This record gives sequence, structure tokens and C-alpha cells, in this order.
Amino acid sequence: MDIESLKMLALEAIDKNRDKILSIGRKIYDNPELGYKEVNTTKLVAETFKELGFSVEENIVVTGCRARTGNYDLPRVAVIGEMDCISCKEHPNSKETGEFHGCGHNMQIAGLIGSAIGLVSSGVLEELKGNVDFIAVPAEEFIEIEYKESLRKKGKIEFFGGKQEMIRRGYFDDVNIAMMFHSLDVGENKALVGTVSNGFIGKRIRFIGKPSHAGSAPDKGVNALNAAMLAINNVHAQRETFKEEDKVRVHPIITKGGDVVNVVPSEVVMECYVRSRTVEGMMDANKKVDRALRAGAIAVGAAVEITDIPGYFPILKYDYLDNIFKNNLETLGLEGKITEQGDFTGSFDFGDLSQLMPTLHPMIGGISGSLHSTEYKIVDEELAYIISSKAMAMTVIDLLYNNSEKSQEILKSFTPPMTKEQYLSKLRDIRKNKFFE
Repeated sequence: MDIESLKMLALEAIDKNRDKILSIGRKIYDNPELGYKEVNTTKLVAETFKELGFSVEENIVVTGCRARTGNYDLPRVAVIGEMDCISCKEHPNSKETGEFHGCGHNMQIAGLIGSAIGLVSSGVLEELKGNVDFIAVPAEEFIEIEYKESLRKKGKIEFFGGKQEMIRRGYFDDVNIAMMFHSLDVGENKALVGTVSNGFIGKRIRFIGKPSHAGSAPDKGVNALNAAMLAINNVHAQRETFKEEDKVRVHPIITKGGDVVNVVPSEVVMECYVRSRTVEGMMDANKKVDRALRAGAIAVGAAVEITDIPGYFPILKYDYLDNIFKNNLETLGLEGKITEQGDFTGSFDFGDLSQLMPTLHPMIGGISGSLHSTEYKIVDEELAYIISSKAMAMTVIDLLYNNSEKSQEILKSFTPPMTKEQYLSKLRDIRKNKFFE
């Protein structure tokens, strides 16, 4: 069959299952789960994959699942959706404990399942004789650091990001191209292609002072809160030294400011991200932040313990994949409504995959308001769930048609910025625990 006929079959299958795809997206939205806790979401996705006839590997990284198709000596494409939510207690749709799908991951999973339905139930995938992995990935949001550290200490994970951990465990060893989409309020337009982003290093900082009565004997104490406040100001003083092109962002928060008000604070805990557009920029900014933290401690005679945690690497864009996806969106009626070249100073663990293989990470509309905010709202389910499913399925067909001719053409000229071994080495080099008296 010609490629347009295959695409039409996939689109018809998605339309036929429209209510099912919408139902899955809504159900996940109504039942948010935080990273490495996505038990019910994993079960829902696995059951749906099994209904499509897949053999499913469940709980691949604490949670998450994978369905594999094809065993041909041809490139393998991974279609990915993220399962976890964030915490935003102020949002009207959040749970009492704050869990809320404010980043569109429920739409990603619906799009993942929708694309699988379009390719499999239509028989298109058999016609293509292609290799595809459909993967529901846990833990994209870099939150609940203490919980993830507890999993690490128990040996259940090494890295906090779900894709990072999957890379380590070899789930992407035979994958050649990876693709997914993210949600975004794109204003008057409907989608965005050409995403680039910052990477970051996570930090946990502990200032250690000396307790004393805050009213009658403050001179006998060492104020860890003063050390932290000075350190934050020191970080601000570094900002003019960051290169403009590195788009550095440093944003600390204090998670513990002391114990009781009438005791000089002897322990103050902070968390911080150091973000940059390049890996080199991340490392340079991190050294300057460490220097600022130490100076705050030295000024009041406190000690400081700094723990660096591997965050995520910057997303690299691959124009040839963006162009394929853009053409499919235009075929679906979005011509003239697509923004090109999206510049994000936030971070995604999909950036780690982009360092190893060609990747596609467009942004699809259908929402209003900023991600992770109280204004976030799904306003166009057709675009968010159905159009996204169709565009993903069509792009897979483009990549696998005619013995994966397009994929082979892309891979022929591709040199990865890092090997898997280099990538893991860089991540492990970041993790350090430093103590300064």
C-alpha cells in the first residue's frame, strides 16, 4: 500500500476509538500519581496494551510499562508518554494532598495509546514491518527528592529521572529514534516544533550552625539561617558573570529555616537547581554557586554540606524530525497555526535521550495557562488527545515506510553527541557530596 493509504487507515482507527482515547486521558487526569508511584496509571496502560494484543513488560523502572513490536533488522522507533503528575495544592482540580496533572502527562499517555491504536488495530504496523516500542515512562518531574533518594539508597533506582534510569538499564540500547510530545499554551497557534531547553544540576544544601538562646545568648550561637541568606545574596552577585548564551537560571528555596523561633537556627536546608543551555554552562555555573554557598557559611562561621544530584541534560533539536511532524500537523488542518523554534529555559529528562539519538519533542496546544500553575486548564480535547495521537501515528509511518527508508536515511548522517557510556559517566561525575567546615 502507498504511504497515504496507510496513514488514512491509521486515522480512521483513531477516529473509531475516539471516545476510548478521551476516556483514558480523562481518567488519568482524575487520578494523578507522583513519580515512581504511578501504580494505577501503569495498570491502566498495561491493560490497554494487552487489549491491542501486545505482550507487555510491566513495572520496568519501579513503575511504567513497555510494549514491543517487530523483530526486523531495521531501525527501532520508541513512542513515549510520561505518567507522573506534579503537586499544586492551589489548583481547583488537585487532590487534597496536592497531586495534579498540570503538565499534560495524561494527554501524553492518551496520545501514546491513541497512536498505538491507530497503528495496530488498523493493521498498518504489519504492513510496515517496522520495529516500534510503546513506552509509558515514570518520574519525569524532578520533585520529591527525599523520596527518590530513599529509593536510591534502597537500590531501586540510581537516577531520579525515569528516562535516565531506563537508559541505565538498557531499555534504549536498541532504540534508534525516540519521539513524544508535550503540552503547552501556544496562544493563538495550535502547536510548536523545534524545542530546545536548558539542562540542570539539582542541589541539596545543609547549613550547620550552633544552637543557643536567641534572646539571651545569641552571641554564643552560630546562625545557620544567616549563612543561608548570605549565600542566596552571593548567588545573586554571580548573575552578571553568567554568559548570556548559556541562559543560566539559579533558583534556590529554603525547605527548613530552623527549629523554633527562640533558638538560634542550627540547621537550615535548601534545595536548588542550576540550569543552563549547555552541559559546560551547567558545570561552570555550579562551581560559582558552590563558591557563593561556601562564602555564606564562612561569613558567620558555619559549616555547609552540598550534595549535587544529576538533573537533566539540555534538549537538542533535530530539524529533519521536526519537519516530518510539522508536515503531518499541516495535513491534519493546522497549516499556518504552528510556531517554529521553541526556546525553553525549563528542563525535561527527554533531553538526556536527545544526547544519544535523534529525537522529536514538539509541543501540542489544547490547554490554557502556564504549566504547573493554578491557571492551567484543558480547553481543546480534540487537539490535545486526538490530533496529537494522529500526528504521532503518521510520523511513525513516515519513519518506517518502505523498510524504514526515512529512518535509515536519518541515521546514516547522525553522530550522537555522547555514547551511553559517556553519558552515564557524566551523570555519575555530577553526583558529589561536599562538606566544608
